Amino acid sequence: MRVDHIAIAVKNVEEALKNYKNILHIDKIEMEEVPNEKVRVVMLNLEDTRIELLEPTAENSPISKFLNEKGEGIHHIAITADNIEEDVDRAQKNGMRFLGGIRTGSYGRKITFIHPKSLNGVLTEFCQSSKDR
Repeated sequence: MRVDHIAIAVKNVEEALKNYKNILHIDKIEMEEVPNEKVRVVMLNLEDTRIELLEPTAENSPISKFLNEKGEGIHHIAITADNIEEDVDRAQKNGMRFLGGIRTGSYGRKITFIHPKSLNGVLTEFCQSSKDR
C-alpha cells in the first residue's frame, strides 16, 4: 500500500488551481465531475504523488458540509488498495468503521472511506484503480 493522494476541499477549483500552479511544478492535470459523490475533482499529478482538489457540486455534498463546518483544507488521505475487498475486510476485522460501502469514485476507481474516529481523526480513503485486478 502507498499514499495515492491527499485531498483538499476548496470552494472553487479554478481559483485553487491558480494558487497551486504558482508554487508547484505540475506534470499533469486531470479534471472530472463525479455525480454520485456530488463533487468536481481536479487531480494534480506531481512527480511522486498527487494532490486532489475537491469542489462541491451540490449543497448536500459531503464536501459542502465539510466546507461549511471546517472551511477549506485537507479533507482526506487516500491509500492505494491492491485488493480493496480484502483490505476492507482486514480493516473491519481489526475494528475499523467505514462510511458506506465500496463504490465507484473518480476515474472509475473503487473507493471507500474509513471513519475518522477509527484512525485518530483522519478521514482515510481506500482506492483501487480500475486497471488493478
